[in-house]
Amino acid sequence: MRRIDHPLLAPSLGCQKTLSSWHFGTAPTGDNPAQKRPKVYIQASLHADELPGMLVAHHLRSLLEAADALGDVPGEVVLVPVANPIGLAQRVDHRPMGRFDLDTAENFNRHYPDFVGALFDHLRTAFTHDAASNVAMVRQALRDQLQRWTPTTELHSLRHTLLGLAHDADYVLDLHCDCEGALHLYTEEACWSALEPLARRLQCAAVLLAKNSGGNPFDECLSGVWWKLADACAAAGLQVPLPQACCSTTIELRGEADVCHSLAQTDAQAIFAFLHDMGVVRGAPLSPLLPPARPLPCQPTPLAGSQTLHTPVPGVVVFAAQVGQRLAVGDLVAEIIDPLSRHTHRVEAGVAGVLYARIRDRYVHAGGELGKIAGATPFRTGALLGA
Repeated sequence: MRRIDHPLLAPSLGCQKTLSSWHFGTAPTGDNPAQKRPKVYIQASLHADELPGMLVAHHLRSLLEAADALGDVPGEVVLVPVANPIGLAQRVDHRPMGRFDLDTAENFNRHYPDFVGALFDHLRTAFTHDAASNVAMVRQALRDQLQRWTPTTELHSLRHTLLGLAHDADYVLDLHCDCEGALHLYTEEACWSALEPLARRLQCAAVLLAKNSGGNPFDECLSGVWWKLADACAAAGLQVPLPQACCSTTIELRGEADVCHSLAQTDAQAIFAFLHDMGVVRGAPLSPLLPPARPLPCQPTPLAGSQTLHTPVPGVVVFAAQVGQRLAVGDLVAEIIDPLSRHTHRVEAGVAGVLYARIRDRYVHAGGELGKIAGATPFRTGALLGA
């Protein structure tokens, strides 16, 4: 195991933050990319006020250290338990402000660069008929792009550092949580077959799939490179093999208050079992820690079929439906109570599916968001992620 500290660009005199990463297994040596495969990158709390992932990383690190000490990490695992020291330091009126950078108002999990155009222009005449060679070329070209990027702000240096650690990973797990939620994950359509075993291990209540959810979040910046390049090649009439060499996902570890050892240990063991399934870790001494594989308790649904519930009136929120509950169209989700007029407004499900997330606050303004239901039929277009 190695720990590496990465200083971020200092935003002000006498002030500098550091991102720390832990590396397990064998780091790459020489020119043979097979020496470090498969590589998995795992980070927690890019939205710094979403803390369950940090505790999961804490317990996962213990499992990885034990495996590494036994020489049972034939692949490579990079773990970043605190992915956003900038947001973690932000507080306003005693409240954590870890979702948006206070200096720029940008979401910490949006606005990652899209390298595809430059990569395609550079590689379109270099692709071969050998898939492994093409993968190695794309990874090297992506590495070169990152080396040419000189960050000029603290936020950009954070993004640059995270991408530098993750850009050549086979799997990327980005640990988040919702305000209140059932365990669910987001991934791109091209990644689903590779990540289905992870969803089963985690026993996800919902799986949301999209080809491009919009906003350039961290995970799609990495996995999107591969299917977008493949699409660009096909559109240009280039018959070249280019597999989906990076499969990334955002894992929503329930709600913000779900920070306890029992849940975190269960989730860490599930992720460790997935690493074992993928051949990243091995070894009989740790096999008792591997939970049994179980069927996926949900069917994946399109992110474009997710209904975000809003209320047209302000008031006190009283939820009738719990996260993880399966709803039919017309089922009562919440009542909005106006204690002045004593009027009650009903908010009902507009699609059938699992209520996978809901707000934490119990007072809402008119037009405010209440929750999300994973519907099976797509009906939304454009940017599919919220702010």
